Amino acid sequence: MNRTLLGFDYGLKSIGVAVGQELTATARPLRALKANDGVPNWDQIEQLLKEWQPALLVVGLPLNMDGTEQEISRRARKFANRLHGRFGLPVELQDERLTTTDARARLFDAGGYKALGKDAVDAVSAQLILESWMEANG
Repeated sequence: MNRTLLGFDYGLKSIGVAVGQELTATARPLRALKANDGVPNWDQIEQLLKEWQPALLVVGLPLNMDGTEQEISRRARKFANRLHGRFGLPVELQDERLTTTDARARLFDAGGYKALGKDAVDAVSAQLILESWMEANG
């Protein structure tokens, strides 16, 4: 399949976004969107959807290490449901345990402490969420 996918790393203050291609099973970070208590600027998301024309959206599901859900898990599910409801695109959830840790390590390796800005970490986390979804569903 050669679909374009958008991945989201949901957070209360920031939502990382990445774009990926199923054909190559690769993704790259795009940006982080500001959120107000978990609520994004929906116009910015609509702009990204128009620009990239994704066939599928993947939202990271933050779980505890033992696999149980927490409050932020419920909020991420709600965000995924709202994406689907507003834009009518299929949305899948992907376990995102340890993606922030992996994103920080990847950025640090690439550029030291200066590369560890919050926006960069969130966008790379979205990239890792998307890559792990493609790996699991490829």
